[in-house]
Amino acid sequence: MAGAGGPAPALTDLPSSSSPALKFQVLAQCGRARASRMTLPHYVCETPMFMPVGTQGSVKGLTSRQLEELGCQVILGNTYHLENRPGSELVSEMGGLHSFINWPRGMLTDSGGFQMVSLLHLADINEEGVTFQSPTDGKRMLLTPEHSIQVQNRLGADIIMALDDVVPSTAADAARFEEATHRTTRWIDRCIAAHSRPHEQNLFAIVQGGLDERLREISLRGLVERDTPGYAIGGLAGGEDKRSFVKVVSQCTAGLPAGKPRYVMGIGYPLDIVICSALGADMYDSVYPTRTARFGVALVPDGMLKLKNSAYARDYRPLDEECGCMVCRRYTRAFLHPLAAKGLAFAANLITYHNIAYMMRLSAQIRQAIKEQRYPEFVRQYVARQFPRGDVPDWVRDGCHLAGISLDGLTADTAASPATAAASAAGGHAPARAAAVGAVGLDGSRSAAADAGGSEAAAASGPGVGSSSSAADGQQPDGRG
Repeated sequence: MAGAGGPAPALTDLPSSSSPALKFQVLAQCGRARASRMTLPHYVCETPMFMPVGTQGSVKGLTSRQLEELGCQVILGNTYHLENRPGSELVSEMGGLHSFINWPRGMLTDSGGFQMVSLLHLADINEEGVTFQSPTDGKRMLLTPEHSIQVQNRLGADIIMALDDVVPSTAADAARFEEATHRTTRWIDRCIAAHSRPHEQNLFAIVQGGLDERLREISLRGLVERDTPGYAIGGLAGGEDKRSFVKVVSQCTAGLPAGKPRYVMGIGYPLDIVICSALGADMYDSVYPTRTARFGVALVPDGMLKLKNSAYARDYRPLDEECGCMVCRRYTRAFLHPLAAKGLAFAANLITYHNIAYMMRLSAQIRQAIKEQRYPEFVRQYVARQFPRGDVPDWVRDGCHLAGISLDGLTADTAASPATAAASAAGGHAPARAAAVGAVGLDGSRSAAADAGGSEAAAASGPGVGSSSSAADGQQPDGRG
């Protein structure tokens, strides 16, 4: 089993890199998984990490102070939406995005490329850039690589993303994928030339190529030659089949520089993060944990709780008996049930707080398991808990196989193995597994404990088994929007 046993390599033997505004040091490796330190202008981060999305600089339902309390290291803003409202010039006059939203830690801004998918019906794409028609007032905006970088320079995030040509992963147009792959490489050169703050902001390139191994390899080679401070894997989490998803992630993490951060864009399902971390990825983002909370759905180790279900009317347990967050310390499922059923904002805020706490705790557990050279066993226990009947999806088995982790002999007893070290390291309680009434698997699939009712949260559960993120609220499942 990869990574099991044997001493961890000395820090001096582990990959690292240094750019003017970013230092990256791998602290431990366990198989392909790695725990790292990433030093940004505003914060020193530990990876693997999940980054909540604040499309217009604000994570819905939470204050900046609460995000700090929860241990968030980096949050996201979206270039297209921030330029539409309130405008990057105004943000710049206010001292940049950090000052504008009163956030002292790391920030990342997306380039606006994902809107080529989420607003495809309002977009016109050519070699110059992409012209959007605003969904709010109908005004047209031409977003070129140069304009995207200029806007992001004004916003002032620690990490800024190159404008890429994004094609929906489910599209059946081979010529369009070919065009977008080569255009993304041409556009990175324009982004690099336009970047005016390389000593204060880090420009990440984005690997494209759809699900085509040849195109992904072309994109990898071309972008690695540009030697940017970090790299993202784009064009996924759009409804593609999950076996193809893990294959692309595996190919890209293996082909990217070992000493630089690897960011899989739009990934928010906890099981996806566990598997992608096993494949050597470092960073993830999605609207999923916050958006699903607004549907009354809480994330727990056994899956999801659909709190609108009447089964919780007399359930006096906390959301998660392993969680030490403010919500789990103070409120019960019975208290949250009627509030969620009525769609009250108070319930959405509390569940959002808990869901982000869950994602931060999971990230910390992943890092600790890697540092302690027990990540394969952590993955086995996590998967066994998600699928107590042993009905593990093929894509999970594929991902683990690519990571060198065996799932042979997985049983419900595996999930009951001691995991107290990871829980206590993350500030949680020792496992005291409760029955997950109405639970749904954290990859969107239903577990053995799931009840048959409650279709109200179906959107928050993603578009079926085999999707990577949520498609709730009428947007694409990718969390970049």
